[in-house]
Amino acid sequence: MDSVCLHSQFSRTAPLHSKESTWQCLSLLNSMKSRCSGLSLQFNFRILPQHSIHAQALVIKCDNPQNADLPRYYSKKEKKPFPIPIVELRRAARQRLKDSKNKPRGAVPPPKRGLVVEKLIPLAYRVLNARIRLINNLKKLLKVTPAYSCKWCSEIHVGPTGHPFKSCRGPQASARKGAHEWGEAFLEDILAPVEAYHLYDRLGKRIPHEERFSVPRIPAVVELCIQAGVDLPEYPTKRRRKPIIRIGKREFVDADESELPDPEPDSPKPEILSELFDSETIPPSSKEETVLLAEETLEAWEEMRGGAKKLMKLYTVRACGYCPEVHVGPSGHKAQNCGAHKHQQRNGQHGWQAAILDDLIPPKYVWHVPDVNKPLQKELRSFYGQAPAVVELCVQAGAEVPDHYRPTMRSDVGIPANVREAEMAV
Repeated sequence: MDSVCLHSQFSRTAPLHSKESTWQCLSLLNSMKSRCSGLSLQFNFRILPQHSIHAQALVIKCDNPQNADLPRYYSKKEKKPFPIPIVELRRAARQRLKDSKNKPRGAVPPPKRGLVVEKLIPLAYRVLNARIRLINNLKKLLKVTPAYSCKWCSEIHVGPTGHPFKSCRGPQASARKGAHEWGEAFLEDILAPVEAYHLYDRLGKRIPHEERFSVPRIPAVVELCIQAGVDLPEYPTKRRRKPIIRIGKREFVDADESELPDPEPDSPKPEILSELFDSETIPPSSKEETVLLAEETLEAWEEMRGGAKKLMKLYTVRACGYCPEVHVGPSGHKAQNCGAHKHQQRNGQHGWQAAILDDLIPPKYVWHVPDVNKPLQKELRSFYGQAPAVVELCVQAGAEVPDHYRPTMRSDVGIPANVREAEMAV
């Protein structure tokens, strides 16, 4: 928590509770309201010995830090870290084994028994509709807000012109001395597509390598919503009404559902939105309409990520530690299509581990442009922040910056006007 301490000193003849001095200390509150979601005030009074001065301090504390480290870049030769270190996982497993002695076995979550969590079905529909709204709105915003992508690497930039930083890692980057070649960015550049295999039965056998082309691949977020209860006619899935019967650790049989009454007619499900074609996309006609569209896009982005994070707590998602492959299900598939560093030693098999939200929905960070009328300077690179491409696109379109993105965007950090001021900064 960052804190700002404002001191006001008074002479011995001045009153201790001077209204004018106090209001001078409070004058900065109005400028900080837009930066901090919650402010806490703390008055510290100190009476010094006789023939000295009285000191008064006002401490203003903010829940959000002023700045934070930029996301770390992981090389393709480096394995992604586990969300929870192996040492902590083993320690927690030993503690669970110790606590479970002479106690009845706990309840198994419904997804592990082959059932669907009923209370999460509306959330799954909201996540799916939020994704569709996000795609439709991004298509409209890209027509009025410029964005560029490098022709040689995956880096993108949102702004009137591409940034001047020589950070290209694509082919022949050394011949170009790391300089980017910018071109028009598309939706796939802003919202990185992550696909996964669609499973008819999420508890069935793992997909073998020979069937890797016969199983359809769909966006990973859509597959997560389907397993959480969304019904899409083009992607059928198996729904059980009774828990499975375990025979072994990896063997089970379906329970007999003939005794159950016939299923009731399907109750009205939430309506699923449809994606707009490029020919149907109409850009906003005014500045006010652009701002409203940017705010709606930012809300859809937060709703999709927040809802997907809740679904991932019960529905397992796996990610490869070497490549961007994602699998929605209790265990990863057996397709040997990993082409990451030293895949020959693993025979092309993926190194499955627990996935985090950024594996399912990559944020794809870009440089934050404080003022679109002033291009970024490569000498002041250490003073600029970063933000997800979707957030930066909405902010430049007029949306307000969310509080939890301010630390990495460094919105509250002053940027020097020139290189001379930058050298004087501590």
